[in-house]
Amino acid sequence: MTFVLIRNAQVHAPTPLGRMDVLLGAGRILAMQADLRFDLPHETIDADGALTCPGFVDSLVHLSGGGGEGGFATRTPALSAGDALAAGVTTLIGALGTDDVTRSHADLLACARALSAHGLSAYALTGSYRVPVATLTGSVRDDLVLVPDILGVGEIAIADHRGSQPSAGELARIGADARVGGMLAGKRGTVLVHVGDADEGLALLHEVSDHFPLPPSQWHPTHVNRNRQLLRKAPAWVARGGSVDLTAGTTPALVEAGDVPAAAALAELLDAGVPAARITISSDGQASLPHFAADGTLLELGIAPVRSLHEALVAAVHAHGVTFEQALATVTRSPAAVWGLPRKGELRVGADADLVLLDPDTLALRATVAGGHWHPAAG
Repeated sequence: MTFVLIRNAQVHAPTPLGRMDVLLGAGRILAMQADLRFDLPHETIDADGALTCPGFVDSLVHLSGGGGEGGFATRTPALSAGDALAAGVTTLIGALGTDDVTRSHADLLACARALSAHGLSAYALTGSYRVPVATLTGSVRDDLVLVPDILGVGEIAIADHRGSQPSAGELARIGADARVGGMLAGKRGTVLVHVGDADEGLALLHEVSDHFPLPPSQWHPTHVNRNRQLLRKAPAWVARGGSVDLTAGTTPALVEAGDVPAAAALAELLDAGVPAARITISSDGQASLPHFAADGTLLELGIAPVRSLHEALVAAVHAHGVTFEQALATVTRSPAAVWGLPRKGELRVGADADLVLLDPDTLALRATVAGGHWHPAAG
């Protein structure tokens, strides 16, 4: 076994714990304390006062690529391990989106396992925008029970012209299958819900919660910062017991059209009394970022970079006055809780050895540690 001892680290777990040494071995955190003594052979790395934090947990990444709304030439490429590591992302939740015809769950799983072979922790969701749900084995429940790296369902699309316009009953059935499959497999069985820009917003989720015995925590609506009207509906959903996801990946054209940047949206939600524990930020990495005209015509298409997660963290702290602890929680502890990953999102003895080291002044990424393997930032 190879041991790595990180000395002189300012540990944020994400709660600030002060200057400590951190011992890693066998892919786990073995010890955390000041002036740690360790006599077995080991590699020593001087953190030199860097902010030492949990590796980022990205709730939505299109691991196998996304897009296609503008035809075959607009399909986006798969995510590389190097791009994730360079962004400080060590845990990824992969999903299909609009395209479940030329993109498959088999390919999504293959991409997740390829990333895992590079020391990352990559998982997949069954389903896509479509209802009835497209799955790997033939049912949501079977996928969750029989495939270890399938954690939940998503993205199921609501309030979007690209979705299947599901009824409350259809959505409740998906949630029920995910819930039971998750129970049988020891998983959360969370359903990631893509929320479009139609005026109905989160109304369908409220209808399901009004009429069916499924807790709001079963659902995790994403893209709630796609416009200010939708963002203003988020606190009421959280007050019912739900959680929300903000999308970091965007383009200037989408911001001009109404998107609220994730950092600004986070500050607004926190000011409205929404706890950081109920907010996650995801990159929507490798997704297409389509800008549609009012009649549905595609105007332009961008690609969401996975590095936008780190950029949103920096902007939240430096441009919007969010505390570092709160901002860090939304990309570490909060998503780990939503997806039921108890060894992710926190620095503590027994947790996975996934860390990022950030400059204490600029929050620039100095290094990423994934599964105990050290990856210094370029330059």
